[in-house]
Amino acid sequence: MLFRNCAGGVVFFEDKVLLLKNEKGEWVLPKGVIRNGNLSRDTALNRVKEEAGIHAEIISPIGETCYEFYSISRQKPVCNEITWYMMTATSDLCSVNEALGFKEAVFYPIHEAIERITYSQDKSLVSLSYRKYKDLIGNELVV
Repeated sequence: MLFRNCAGGVVFFEDKVLLLKNEKGEWVLPKGVIRNGNLSRDTALNRVKEEAGIHAEIISPIGETCYEFYSISRQKPVCNEITWYMMTATSDLCSVNEALGFKEAVFYPIHEAIERITYSQDKSLVSLSYRKYKDLIGNELVV
């Protein structure tokens, strides 16, 4: 099995969260493999910028998730362990990177985002992160 360390962001703008639609039609969060001795936080910020054209700042780390899949191109199972960061964006204007296989990049209101997100792990991550986000920014955001 191939083990990969990855990093990603749960990116908020006001009461909305960033989602990406990949080439399989799945709604996912921005993330990528940590390479060349980069820090996980730098990888997370870079992936948000590369995949969605969003400038973001890290508010805090929010945990890790892990998933496995079979890579047809590598002909072996892969385990991705992802370190996640809560982020805030300076704008909700996205510029999707189609060259990386993404079809859409959109900030959705929390309830709509949670309905759209493909994977249950990501749904839980966004839900828990939003609660923490509201506490950290000390704001009354509409849920």
